[in-house]
Order: sequence, then structure tokens, then C-alpha cells
Amino acid sequence: MSVLTRDEAQTRAQLLDVHRYTIDLDLTAGDETFDSLTVIRFTVRAGQDATDTFVELKPAELRSATLDGQPLDPESLAENRLPLKNLTHGEHELRIDASMRYSRTGEGMHRFTDPTDGETYVYTQLFLDDVQRTFAAFDQPDLKAVFELSVKAPDGWTVLANGITEHLGEGRWKAAPTPLISTYLVAVAAGPWHSVRTEHRGLPFGIHCRRSLAPHLDADADEILDITRACFDRYHEKFQEPYPFDSYDQAFVPEFNAGAMENPGLVTFRDEFVYRSAVTDTERQTRAMVIAHEMAHMWFGDLVTLKWWDDIWLNESFAEYMGYQTLTEATRFTDTWTDFGVARKPWGYDADQRPSTHPVAPDAVDDTASALLNFDGISYAKGASALRQLVAWLGEKDFLAGINTHFTRHKFANATLADFIDSLAAATERDVHAWAESWLRTTGVDTLTPRITAADGTCTLTVDHDGSRPHRIAVGVYDQDLADEGGLTLRERLELDIPQTEARPIGKRPALLLLNDGDLTYTKVRFDPESFQAVRAGLSGLPGSLTRAVVWNALRDTVRDGRLPAADYLETARVHLPRETDLAVVQGVLAFAGVHVADRYLRPEERPAGLATLAALCRDLIRRTEDGDNPGLRLVAVRHYIAVASQPDTIAAWLADGVVPGGPELDPELRWRILARLAVLGATDEAAIAAELRRDPSATGQEGAARCRAALPDPEAKSRAWESMFATDESSNYLFTATAQGFWQPEQADLVRAYVPRYYEDAVAVAARRGPAIADAAGRWAFPAHAVDTENLRLGEDCLREADPVPALRRKLVDQLDDLARALSVREA
Repeated sequence: MSVLTRDEAQTRAQLLDVHRYTIDLDLTAGDETFDSLTVIRFTVRAGQDATDTFVELKPAELRSATLDGQPLDPESLAENRLPLKNLTHGEHELRIDASMRYSRTGEGMHRFTDPTDGETYVYTQLFLDDVQRTFAAFDQPDLKAVFELSVKAPDGWTVLANGITEHLGEGRWKAAPTPLISTYLVAVAAGPWHSVRTEHRGLPFGIHCRRSLAPHLDADADEILDITRACFDRYHEKFQEPYPFDSYDQAFVPEFNAGAMENPGLVTFRDEFVYRSAVTDTERQTRAMVIAHEMAHMWFGDLVTLKWWDDIWLNESFAEYMGYQTLTEATRFTDTWTDFGVARKPWGYDADQRPSTHPVAPDAVDDTASALLNFDGISYAKGASALRQLVAWLGEKDFLAGINTHFTRHKFANATLADFIDSLAAATERDVHAWAESWLRTTGVDTLTPRITAADGTCTLTVDHDGSRPHRIAVGVYDQDLADEGGLTLRERLELDIPQTEARPIGKRPALLLLNDGDLTYTKVRFDPESFQAVRAGLSGLPGSLTRAVVWNALRDTVRDGRLPAADYLETARVHLPRETDLAVVQGVLAFAGVHVADRYLRPEERPAGLATLAALCRDLIRRTEDGDNPGLRLVAVRHYIAVASQPDTIAAWLADGVVPGGPELDPELRWRILARLAVLGATDEAAIAAELRRDPSATGQEGAARCRAALPDPEAKSRAWESMFATDESSNYLFTATAQGFWQPEQADLVRAYVPRYYEDAVAVAARRGPAIADAAGRWAFPAHAVDTENLRLGEDCLREADPVPALRRKLVDQLDDLARALSVREA
């Protein structure tokens, strides 16, 4: 397939104005393909006579194509490009009739049959350049057009689209024409949806899921719709431009690759957000944040769209920042920045320290394949952190004034970084252009280290700054709490601009001095020796969950940088997490402790002691929650106890009894967790997995069974799992991922050792065959991350040098191998 380059897009944008797409999709043509008839009306600009261009499509069969009534040769389709030659100035009509393939990988038009009831659903995911899998298009974001969509669907189906849809009878549906939008934002979702509909501020709102999930959606419908209404109203207080589309539907769809997609008027979410089993309040907060994030895109991304993919941060960083901030302001979830700090921000820190790092706003992204790689922790978490720092420096009033200027100037059009900065500059006297150069055009993470100097009974603070960006931070000055042994109390919080112009007086020596208290900037922070000791003794006594999140992040950095032994981090968690009150902090710390510290940073001979420490910590949390006052914390503790269990007896008894003593009862999610861990430990078998699948035959159950089967410590089970991932192309994106998650286990290193060298050859092949979504999954989930050794590192480096993996897999391998090298370095340190 030919990828679109930036130069080609610029040339085509200078040549064409695209006015309208009329698209007719027939979803009744069978299980493998659907019919797609597209009419595109466009104009060739003056002075562009007798010129050539192309339209993109990836058909199973191109039946016919006509330009202004004259037939085009279907055989002229080269890969995904149909040439249009000798175009003259003026209006043109292109008509293309094609058969298109359904997808099983979440790209283009994805088709899914629910194993629970046999019902079938289809939906589109057309980002970044997958519109051409569904209909013919001039597929670039700055050729906006009106889209008129008609769909023929099986009886009993409902069709959702960007605009309000009308059933015309006999399975025919028609959607209202859209305003001007980009090709990648067109959306269709069709099937026998279960829907909950309402109206707000004169607009129809709806939430939708597959029928087998109906009871679970109904149970949460009020919460989801309340969040939706609250965010909608808050955005209308912030933004002068009203919501620009005719309806707001949110469809929870199966086997979705991303968290959600901001299709105007029809946001699609992964349907794991329709909770079948018990979840924590932090997980509900995450769902609410995604709702707020996607709604922010209706303005930033949909109303005003990037001109080219080098400005993807303009979409994602803004929505990420606004999602967390608006949720804090408009809903019961008032501590969302704690979750961002402990769970989301490390994604950005980690990405920014790898060889694949890039500026938030890169100077140039050469083509669409390169652009797809930049949907990472930098474009989301670092970019949102940069905007949070910008608001702290600029003030929210001027920031929102600049945003509203931007919407007014560029609504229903496209904009660049320069346009955005010009809009901000119009609202303030501060040098926003210089800020953008230092924050958005640079890479890497700054580090701030305090130096406290004592003289004549008083102290001054000097901050050593390793980096180039200016920062406005808060500095927390904490004293020992005399009423609470080991506790810490806030004396004052200072505002400080970095770099400093002079040392800052802070009075008597504090027990703890914390840089970036409140987490308003993006930087690593270190501790002076006395503060480090105070943290180790009194972390759980610090007031404020966001303050504790900053400290835990700093400790995380010191482990990753080889400055704190991994076992010491686990012991700090062992001491302080049982007294932690914020669920997001507990979840974030336990996730890092289990996945990174125990499984990668500890040497094999140290791992049993590390798991024992984590198991003891989880038992403490379970005991602490026996009174039932904190079911969320208890659920987190139970989940992580299962994950670190080194002996099967306790969790096998839970599974047999169907309950954890004192609660909770085991729902499907917990049952599959236990069975997967028992499989790793060799304490279950195929018969038990099959029995559990009969108990839970849902799509999630199918994934759970695949994960368990791949985890069995049996050569034949490993061989079957490997073949399902790499030798056949039948697994959907979700079943591929579930199998990969079960395959590699630290406890089974000897059993799977021979598969490590096979991985690199087979991953390169499957990524080339199956496309970017499977390439991403093969690099993210199927990588042998458990094998922290120089041989795995050598094999990976050889693969990068000699095997020419596709860009999506290459990027994942670069990141995985850097993480592997870091783990080796941590072990040596």
C-alpha cells in the first residue's frame, strides 16, 4: 500500500476543493464483504488545467469508476490509488462502485458476531487513513467536505452515523448531511443495538451497546448520561462556539483498538467501558474522563481540525487536558489530576526518555505511516502536561480567550501550530511563541533538584535545573507533625519560577521540601537527602493525594534511573500503601510494582521475595477492608493478590467457593483472573478452562479462555497458542492480544526460551501480512518482555538492523528494547 506523504497532501490541497461525498453502503452482501458506492463532487482550482491527481481506496473488487460520466479503467488502480488524469479547471463528479472487505482487526469496517447470542454488529474506525477501507476518498484531513450517507442493513438493525439517521423502510437508512468534516471523522455503526435515548438542550443524546450488554448499560445509564450532560454544559460555559453537530450519540462497540474515537455526533468507545463486573470508583472516573476527552474533541479536532498529522498534539493534548480539567470542575470526580499524575503522566515520562522520543509538536511528519507512530504518551500525557503548565503560567482567563479566538478564526476549517499560537498570543502580552519553542519543539524530561543552604539559623533554596524549559512550580515546605509520629504537615507552599534568578529564603530547615507540589509542570524531581529520609518514613502521612502522587512518581523515577534499589521501592510500598486513602495512587503504585519492579527490575533469584512482599501488602489491604467500608480498595487488593500469588492454594479455594472470604463474590472478571494465574502456576487444565467458558461464553469469556490456554505450562499448549498468533490470520485483534498476554510468563522462562528467537522472525511476518493494528499488538503484547537478558537484546537489535519491520512494529520494538536495556541497567545498579 502507498502511504500518503506530506508533500503529496499539500500538492493535492492546492489543486482541489472537495465539496460533497454521497455514500451508499450495502451491509447485506454477505459475511466477508459489503458494497460501497461513492460519488465525490469536487472542483479543480483555476490555473490547474490538464493536471493529474489520485483518489484512495482499498477494495476487494473495484467494479467501476467514472469521472464526469466517462469510464475509468479499474485495472489502473495501483495498490490503493486510482489515478485521475488530465483534470481541467472547474467542477467534477467521480463515481466509484466497489466491494469492500470487512475487518477483524478494528480497522475500516469491523465486523463482530457476539458469541453470547449470535448477533452481528459492524462499525467503522477510519482513523488515520482507513477511510479507504470503507469508501473512496481524497483521504487527508485538510480536504473537508459534506458527507451524505445512506445504508442498507439487515432487518432488525439500527444504523447510527454522524448525523441523525432516519429509517426509510425495508432496511434502508439515511443520515442527515454533516457539516464540513474531515474524511477520517466519518462514522457508521450498525447492528441490533440496545439504546438508551434522551434529549438535552434541544439535542438528541443516545448511548448504545450490543444487546448482550444491555443490563449492564442500563445499570450505568444514569451515570453515563449525567456525566455527558455535565461536561456538555461546562464546555458551553468555556467555549463561545456552540456544539456544532445535530446530535450526540455514544456507541460502546466490540473489539475496539483505542479507548474511544471522536467521530462528530457519534463517539465510539471500547465496550469494556460497559462494566460486566465490579469496578473501582477510579475506573468509573477513567470512563468519565474518556467521555469528557472525546467531547472536547467536538471543538478541538472536529470543528477545528489539524491541517496535517504533525499537529496531532493539537487534537490530543487539548482533549487530554480539557477532559481531566472539565471532569474536575463539573462532576463528582474532583481528584482527577491525581489519577493523571500517577497513572497517565508516567506514560509520557517513559516515552520521552526512549530513542523514539519526539517533540510534542514535531517540525515535520513525512507521511501517514510516520504520523500513526506519534499517538503516544508524548502527544497525550506530555502535551496535556505542557498545556497545564501553560495555563499555570498564562492564567486560565487568557488561555480560554485564546482558545475561543482560535475556534472563531478556524471553525469548520483546518489550522496549524502557528495558527494556535497566534490565537493565544492575541489574548496575552506574554511571549507565547517563545514558550512554544521551548516546550513544544524540544524533547526529553527536565530534572529539578533542590539544594538547601543553612546559615544563621535560616535556610535558602536553590533549584538545580537540568534541562532547557522554563517552569512555574509550587514548592511544598513540610515539617514533622508532632502529634503524629512520622507524619508531615504543610508549613507553606511557595510559587517559584525556574530558572531562578536568586536563592529563595524558606526559614528553618523543613523535614521535607517537595518541588512541583501540585504537579503543575512536567519534570522529574529529586529529593535532598533529608527530604528523602522524611519521604521514606512519612509518605502516607502527607496531606493531599496529588502531593503523594508527585512523591510516588519521583520514587518511580529513582528506581528507573538506578538510584533506588527496586526492593527498597517495594518495601516503601509495603509500609505506606496500607495507609493510603486514594484508590488511584494504590492502583498506580501496585501496577508499577508488579509489572515493572517484580517482573523486570528484580533479578530472577530476587523475584520470589518481591512477590512475597507484594502478597503481604495485598493481605494487609484485604484485612484493612474487612468491614466493607471501602469495597473499591478491597477489589484492588484482591486483584493484585491474585496476580502475585506464588502458590495456588488460597486463590484456588476462592475459585472453588465462588467468593473471597469476607467478599467480594467472584464475578466473571475475577474468576478469569484467578484461572489465568492458576494456569501460570500449573494448577489448572484445559477441562477447567472449557468449563469456565461454558459458564461465561461471552466475548470476554472467549478472551479469558484464550489467555488461560496460552498460559498453561505445557509444550503443546504453547505451540497451539503460537500458531494462533503467528501461523494463521484468523484471530481478531482482541483474541490475538489475549493469547499474547498469556503466553510469556516469568515462571515459565525455560519452557518458552526457544520461542524468543522465533518471535522476531514471526512478528515481522505477521505485522507485514495483517497491518498496523496487529503490528502494534505483536510489538506491545507478544514481545518477550520477561526475558531480561543480553541475548534477547541482541536478537532485537539484529531484527531492527536486518529484518526491516513495518513502521508500527519497528516503533514498538525500539521502545521495548530500550525498556529491556533499562531493566538490565537497573539490575546492574
